[in-house]
Amino acid sequence: MFPKGRQLESSARAEVRALLADRPRDRDLLIEYLHLIQDKYGCLSAGHLQALASELSLAMAEVYEVASFYAHFDIVLDDETPPPPVTIRVCDSLTCEMMGAATLLKDLPGALGSNARVVRAPCMGRCDTAPVAEVGHHHVDRADVASLSAAVAENRTHPAMPDFKGYDAYVADGGYRLLKDCRSGARDVEDLVSRLEESELRGLGGAGFPTGRKWRFVRQEPGPRLMAINADEGEPGTFKDRHYLERDPHRFLEGMLVAAWVVEAEAVYIYLRDEYPALQHVLAEEIKRVEAEGLNGDCAIHLRRGAGAYICGEESAMLESIEGKRGLPRHKPPFPSQVGLFGRPTLIHNVETVYWVRDIVERGASWFSGEGRNGRQGLRSFSVSGRVREPGVKLAPAGITVRELIEEYCGGMADGHAFKGYLPGGASGGILPASMADIPLDFGTLEEHGCFIGSAAVVVLSDQDDMKAVALNLMRFFEDESCGQCTPCRVGTEKAVKLMSEPAWDMPLLRELSTAMADASICGLGQAAPNPLLCLMKYFPEDLK
Repeated sequence: MFPKGRQLESSARAEVRALLADRPRDRDLLIEYLHLIQDKYGCLSAGHLQALASELSLAMAEVYEVASFYAHFDIVLDDETPPPPVTIRVCDSLTCEMMGAATLLKDLPGALGSNARVVRAPCMGRCDTAPVAEVGHHHVDRADVASLSAAVAENRTHPAMPDFKGYDAYVADGGYRLLKDCRSGARDVEDLVSRLEESELRGLGGAGFPTGRKWRFVRQEPGPRLMAINADEGEPGTFKDRHYLERDPHRFLEGMLVAAWVVEAEAVYIYLRDEYPALQHVLAEEIKRVEAEGLNGDCAIHLRRGAGAYICGEESAMLESIEGKRGLPRHKPPFPSQVGLFGRPTLIHNVETVYWVRDIVERGASWFSGEGRNGRQGLRSFSVSGRVREPGVKLAPAGITVRELIEEYCGGMADGHAFKGYLPGGASGGILPASMADIPLDFGTLEEHGCFIGSAAVVVLSDQDDMKAVALNLMRFFEDESCGQCTPCRVGTEKAVKLMSEPAWDMPLLRELSTAMADASICGLGQAAPNPLLCLMKYFPEDLK
């Protein structure tokens, strides 16, 4: 007599046990262990999945459903051929497509032959150096066939480390003094929260919720409490969090630990997107140094690695992923400040939000709130890409217009390009024409026009861009990244792509479909997916003829 189902392979079990070693067999570490296996063997075999299920006391179906949900896991079943040793992921999101990604995808397979696998990939957070591709875990900026072929030939598959301010340099510049003052009693919780409220710092991941008020909401919930950092900036056009983490990671870590001290969080979980492999290494090493110096106190710091799912940028989907599950958004209420990670009250922040905590406290609230234009207050980090001469992260006054941003911070339009339109808030923030380039860019200024600023990812378009192709590219992104949980988003994005791929668009049907998606989708992905399409129909009718 034999048990039903797949039989556990002794060799696979031994390999998985060797990889896990003395690590805890906790359910929430499932995704971390899937990464361990794939990093070692290049894919996830059915035998390894079964062995991991056995080690974690899970059903094979539970492990498989998680592994198959995330784009960066390669599952190889018994009758399938493992992928080649090297995988090249070519970003096909908007800015990279504008800069030639389609040509790369067409020419690379023939140039490389069987040496590597070439696949499409969503935004890698390097839009300022488009087009971008990833050879293994090594990014190639401004990629072409020659540079990618060279990277494969030279086996450049490991990430290049950024030149960042390390612990010693940060401490020499006054770093961690604020955190130490908090722990010693020299700083008062109420004073810190009041300073954040006076500065009017808001959530800079897209929602814009007042930071000080969020701290109060979480503090009023009964303990034990937790904190989660959303470093999964997958919105096409957004790369500001990577910019700051690559340059000054300890400013982020100190702000994070100060926020955790305020809400008395027992642990902090940093959820970092898998597209940032160099930062995974940097943060892991710098967190070890922070812990060695005792700066984390009684607050444990956990670094968790995403696996290629844009939906996990949505806060509740991120929590599900940290718990080792598929990244499916939760229904609200209850909100994460009440019932969050592992069922505990959880403070959730974006990377950039906590990055400014030290400066605001030390320099005073007016240092931040005193900036601004056109009646707005504060500073905004704009991720600018597209048809400008000098793309990149631009720290500018809140309320600046895109025309001012292009001329004052980006060196004007790229040579040979005339300004035609722009995305003020990434893929989901809508599209506006150049005739509306004098609207202040800030929270609450764009909604009446069917747009929003979100994470301030500005993609500049020119007269050489096909607006229908722009909208179709964005809708394809939403189709690929839909988690599939709700029908309006799962089916709606697919049907929209099919309708938008036709030479002539059925406008009434597209409007009806957009309304259903916006009104009935569970989370912001499906609700915002029609924004570029609706803006195109409203502001660029001449491009639809």
